[in-house]
Amino acid sequence: MTGWLGAYEQAWRAPGTELLATIFTADASYLQGPYRTPIVGLPGIARMWADERIGPDEVFHLTSEIVAVEGDTAVARVEVRYGNPVDQEYRDLWIMRFAEDGRCRSFEEWPFWPAQPTAASRPDGS
Repeated sequence: MTGWLGAYEQAWRAPGTELLATIFTADASYLQGPYRTPIVGLPGIARMWADERIGPDEVFHLTSEIVAVEGDTAVARVEVRYGNPVDQEYRDLWIMRFAEDGRCRSFEEWPFWPAQPTAASRPDGS
């Protein structure tokens, strides 16, 4: 699992999207948030990565911790800090389901940014 997390970071840092095929299955689904529409298939994931990344010169620091693994499913807590000095950061939970060959077939993110209000901080308490 830690090897896959490292390969994900390496693929994000690498120019192009060729490394995606080493970490995702051809029919993988990638959900960028709990209420987003999943992106299905390597071509769609590659387009999303190309649109979302700044490029190989992007400055960020990623740390991750494996929270749980059961069968083909794993959960990791991730923190990403962009810039030097840091000008953007977020924490994320990743839920991953793996194929037998070790590539991810289902990837789901639950991102949280520091400025997002929590129920306790909303005036109406909702």
